[in-house]
Amino acid sequence: MINYALPFKRVPLCHIWALLALISLFPLMNTAQASPKAISSNAASPATKGMEYIIGRGDQLQVMVWKEKDLSQAMSVRIDGRISLPLIGDVMAAGKTINGLTHELEKRFASVVTDPAVSVMLIQSKSWRYYIIGKINKPGEFPIDFPITILQAIAKSGGFTQWAKSDNISILRQTNGHDKLLKFNYDAVTKGKDLAQNIQIKPGDTIIVP
Repeated sequence: MINYALPFKRVPLCHIWALLALISLFPLMNTAQASPKAISSNAASPATKGMEYIIGRGDQLQVMVWKEKDLSQAMSVRIDGRISLPLIGDVMAAGKTINGLTHELEKRFASVVTDPAVSVMLIQSKSWRYYIIGKINKPGEFPIDFPITILQAIAKSGGFTQWAKSDNISILRQTNGHDKLLKFNYDAVTKGKDLAQNIQIKPGDTIIVP
């Protein structure tokens, strides 16, 4: 009988380790060759933009104008949504993003300062809050420190008291100066039904548990 088996040559162990190390570098090489445009598009995704902070009434801000100490101040956004600064007077701050207010102040200061460099910092957020009332163990006012849904807000308040109508919860939300009533069925959501109603809470929302 003719043996057609090919001769096997032993490969040194050091060569095998070198080959494995080279293979492990392939994913890193592909990442390094990714285009800067692709990387930057991930950083500027719509979801990231949607989380940009909106200044509200009561927020405490620090406005600094480079090399202009007399124009740099810490202040609170008034009940009318405005802040007051030397030389330029009142400026509407509520409803603007931090970047939006920064650009607005640079335009205003440009009339009194040569090439003003302005920076705005949020010292303390007082406007991003929601409220939960009714038959809940811990009712009250809560800060929005991170994105939170209705279901998570209920859990944060310790759940319902006895006889709470958990299938008929309401969320009172103000949109463009008008009150809007949204419904939330806790029983359905916890059973995996109609999950779309478990929306994210917005500043000023009031959750009502009957």
